[in-house]
Amino acid sequence: MRIGLATVGVRDYDEAIDFFVRKVGFTLVSDDAQTPTKRWVVVAPPGGGTGLLLAKADGDTQTSAVGNQTGGRVAFFLSTDDFHAQYEHMVEHGVEFLEAPRHEPYGWVCVWRDLYGTTWDLLGPG
Repeated sequence: MRIGLATVGVRDYDEAIDFFVRKVGFTLVSDDAQTPTKRWVVVAPPGGGTGLLLAKADGDTQTSAVGNQTGGRVAFFLSTDDFHAQYEHMVEHGVEFLEAPRHEPYGWVCVWRDLYGTTWDLLGPG
């Protein structure tokens, strides 16, 4: 078994695609219209792994959860084999980091925010 997708609530499909593809470096896997207002949008890290279903918020409850889907805790963990190159790419593209990279017993780590405020860990080998 494996987790195939994780849903991330977004306000706008196109701005979320731009953020995750251009700024983070993900690949656009699919962008298919389901209805006039809903699309099936999936992005994933290059090389595979669990993809993200970018789901446009519908209604007040979903809209209020965008960016705070885990109540302020780190929601996702992005692992990379080249921590420093990934960090530099994201910094150059305006991704907001909440701290400087630090080395822990398990490797490099740094907390960052996506375009809606959801917190992530960027992780790399030590």
